Amino acid sequence: MADPGGLATRLLEHEARGLLARLDQVRPFALHETMVLAAALPYEAQLIIERFLHASRGRLREKVHGYVDWLRGPGLRAGPEEQQRRFVLIRLGFNDVLSQFDLFTEVVTQRSEHETGVWLSGLDSLARDALRVDVDGYEQVPAVCYLARGPGAAIRRARTRLPGGQANPVAIIRVPRERMVGSGIASSLLHETGHQGAAQLGLVESLRVDLAGAASKGLEGTWPTWDKWISEIVADCWSVGKLGITSTIGLLAVVSLPAFFVFRPSGDDPHPVPYLRVLVSATIGEAIYPHPQWAAMRRTWKQLYPTHDLPPDRRTELERLEASIPAFVRLLLEHRPPALHGRRLGDLWPAAERRPARLIRLHHAWGGDVAVMARQPPSLVFAVVGQAKAAGLISPEAESHLLTVLLKAWAVRSSLDVVQRPHRTSTPSVRRAS
Repeated sequence: MADPGGLATRLLEHEARGLLARLDQVRPFALHETMVLAAALPYEAQLIIERFLHASRGRLREKVHGYVDWLRGPGLRAGPEEQQRRFVLIRLGFNDVLSQFDLFTEVVTQRSEHETGVWLSGLDSLARDALRVDVDGYEQVPAVCYLARGPGAAIRRARTRLPGGQANPVAIIRVPRERMVGSGIASSLLHETGHQGAAQLGLVESLRVDLAGAASKGLEGTWPTWDKWISEIVADCWSVGKLGITSTIGLLAVVSLPAFFVFRPSGDDPHPVPYLRVLVSATIGEAIYPHPQWAAMRRTWKQLYPTHDLPPDRRTELERLEASIPAFVRLLLEHRPPALHGRRLGDLWPAAERRPARLIRLHHAWGGDVAVMARQPPSLVFAVVGQAKAAGLISPEAESHLLTVLLKAWAVRSSLDVVQRPHRTSTPSVRRAS
């Protein structure tokens, strides 16, 4: 039944105009977040985020104004049911905009915390370096970091769908607060950047094609399991490739859990059984950066979690998978994905530059000089510091102090780079200013 100019129409128009009023309270981060310059998001990332949210607000504002215009015209004859149906869709879009804003608020708000904000800016520099690979056609996406409780990290990858259906414009990496500040934070962060890099290069999809034919490559009967875990193992490979032993030691710390959880079958979980995951990480490291430390790491891990008390069938299954690890790692590193134009996956990593002996030489050459270390790629610095700690050349306390200073130095450098960069960009236009 029509309700020309009646109560339902007035009610819905008022609700729509109320949405506009509330939408006007969602202001750009640049207007309401306070932080020292060194704690700011990377300039490119902040610009992209602000533009993304600005455009989302603009699209919603257009829809609300169009709805109000419709209510005052053709909508008068449509009836309350149709008026309500259209308004509900508008309101769902409003909640999507708020969800997008809240997602980035979690990232930005921590930049105002004393010291934490500067540390995060330094981690942004590490993430940017971790995502850098020498591949034709590879487009590096901006990445921003924030801290959260819990031992593990996570990523909301760039170009994945956000509430409302739009593509996420930047990679958002959650890193564990309990690992600040030590070299282990790099292990978690680079694992997450590995997910982003692998997605952009299509590594998981192309590896699954290889695994499907793995019966002739020494993986008879085990390849379905490796196929299930491949996305997490590729991310671990990215981390080991950039960090060496620093990555595996960091992983060991994350998965050091009660024995029940270390050996428990993973079911549908894409994460490998922790017991096997550490062994795979060490085997990848040994293949890229040969050194006796990897065999020692595997022996130590097995001493920490002996299998002799496991039920026989579970022990047999783990032994079967463990025996296939060398063949699986060979397949992994020998894989030639289309995105690498004929190169092997193992060729992505700077093998000659980050062998353990060279990392130790750099540790001695730098002598803890922060001015020298701050000019190096952050992932290299974390690899050197982690290798030195593994070799007993630096204490955990000294490591934490040194990395804290370096994160601040990288944060300051990134802020000065922004100050000196010419700004040639402009803000996109929408119907009404936000």
